[in-house]
Amino acid sequence: MLLVLSDRGDVTVDMVLPKIESRGLPVVWWDPGDFPSGGRVTATFIGDRPSFVLSTQELVLDLAEVTAVWVRRPNAPSAAINMTEPTQRAHVDRVSRFFMSGLWELLPVPWFPARLPVVDRAHNKLVHLDRAVRLGFAIPETVMTNDPAALVPAYARSGGRLVAKLFDSHRFLLDGQDHRVYTTLVTRRHLTSRHRLQHEPVILQPYVPKAVELRVMVVGERAFAAEIDAGSSRAARDDWRHYDDGRVRYGVHHLPADVERRCLDLVADLGLAYGAIDLILRPDGEYVFLEINPNGEWGWLEAATGLPIGDAVAEWLVTAARRGKEVAHHDEQPS
Repeated sequence: MLLVLSDRGDVTVDMVLPKIESRGLPVVWWDPGDFPSGGRVTATFIGDRPSFVLSTQELVLDLAEVTAVWVRRPNAPSAAINMTEPTQRAHVDRVSRFFMSGLWELLPVPWFPARLPVVDRAHNKLVHLDRAVRLGFAIPETVMTNDPAALVPAYARSGGRLVAKLFDSHRFLLDGQDHRVYTTLVTRRHLTSRHRLQHEPVILQPYVPKAVELRVMVVGERAFAAEIDAGSSRAARDDWRHYDDGRVRYGVHHLPADVERRCLDLVADLGLAYGAIDLILRPDGEYVFLEINPNGEWGWLEAATGLPIGDAVAEWLVTAARRGKEVAHHDEQPS
């Protein structure tokens, strides 16, 4: 049985589920964000075999039946809406998340793309940029800092073509509003307010000229590369995450063998079964590494290019779940 941990509105899970079910693997989809108010978990330690049971309005699941886990975009456990006192909410959130992290640690099955601590570590740009350099990727000159004194020298070295990126690019709330900061070209006006840099580390890199941008989706030992040509879009040309699909061209890209091998090696080196790697192909033909997202989106690229990424994900999960079942069955045999 496959346990999917993700938000119930996750369209990527919706894309892959029919492929998994057509291969005969039963699936339970649950969002840890429903815990504790919308789900009950009981851990029982009696004798030498602990048991873990998940109960919701729809099901009762003995987690011993789970033979693989796909962690996609789960929400964090959080207190019930009607618990409004802030300190009580904070306490319930902390205890619930601590409890769930221990529960997942005790599920000895394959995880896709990896267990949560491994995913978090791989997502850290300090860690994966270091790994990319060691594997031979070309990277832009990169400064990660909260020192205001570092901004002007970096700007000068770039010839006035410097970009700034957040260290963590997830959406966040500011004054109750949803925000996301995209890649930003640094101007002279930014230099005059460089003292603000002290409040949060940022990433500074020279602007890399683009023939096209690439997203390489690695699933196990398979790599799927898609071109993202945003040169015709004023909104998306500096950061394709603005998703100006009417002006952005998508296509299949064939990586050189050495670049593809580095992509596969990077994902494996980080302990992942999946990773979305962002590259730039320069006009001179050099491939430049930007970052890896261990749970990066790919659904819109499959729709735009026909790359069979969903099939590869389904096949990995089904194979892993069956292997996990065989291991569990073997462990249950009397010695």
